[in-house]
Amino acid sequence: MKPLADMPREVAAAIHTVFSDIDDTLTTEGRLTVEAYGALQALKDAGVRVVLVTGRPAGWCDHIARMWPVDAVIGENGAFYLWYDAEARRLKSRHVADEPTRAVNAEKLADVKARILREVPGCAAASDQFCRLYDIAIDFCEDVPPLPAADIQRIVALMEEAGMTAKVSSIHVNGWFGEYDKLSMAHLYLRERCGMELEAQKDRVTFAGDSPNDAPMFAYVPNAVGVANVRKFNLPADQSPAWVTPSEGGAGFAELARAILAAR
Repeated sequence: MKPLADMPREVAAAIHTVFSDIDDTLTTEGRLTVEAYGALQALKDAGVRVVLVTGRPAGWCDHIARMWPVDAVIGENGAFYLWYDAEARRLKSRHVADEPTRAVNAEKLADVKARILREVPGCAAASDQFCRLYDIAIDFCEDVPPLPAADIQRIVALMEEAGMTAKVSSIHVNGWFGEYDKLSMAHLYLRERCGMELEAQKDRVTFAGDSPNDAPMFAYVPNAVGVANVRKFNLPADQSPAWVTPSEGGAGFAELARAILAAR
């Protein structure tokens, strides 16, 4: 990872879309700062497309898509994207699965969640589990005392044993049935909503993130940016962002926004 200050000006100036994680990328110690929210607004005001890409649940994403200065929100690690149609004055969505499929999966998710809570003492269902549609989120440090790495890996193993995809974020282990991820839905969003192929545009987008579940985006986007706390995870080189900000969390995201706007 190279310092963000070394990103060539012409590279920053060419960026037309900013994809960004939320937790510990936009937020700082669990809170959205004025600085980070202002950075979102500044990007929007400058005509830069802003799409949040998060493991957070549908309920959160509904609010964010309606209320925040963003073009869309990809939620539950790529299960859907939501956007607010201002002209129609309504929230719209694109899902990877229909309601009957989600209902079948919900029963299986409940069984896996019960087993994890029984077999991994100290973990808990995430506080936002009640408004999730596609996955289970197991809290290992947000509202519970931090669990050791071995326990986190045990949670991952139990999910994978059940045939689920499991991803570790900075606060949760998320598990779901299906092959989708943040990157696959980013492809769909650009194709369906913007008439562009991400493969052809990947030099002109960036992704901001901080943790292992961002690795697919880090690996694919040539000019992906990690906020400084990404260093804590010691990601392999082929799963790391090209650039890293001086500051952690929301302050780091604001540094990225300023670099793009200054270059433009």
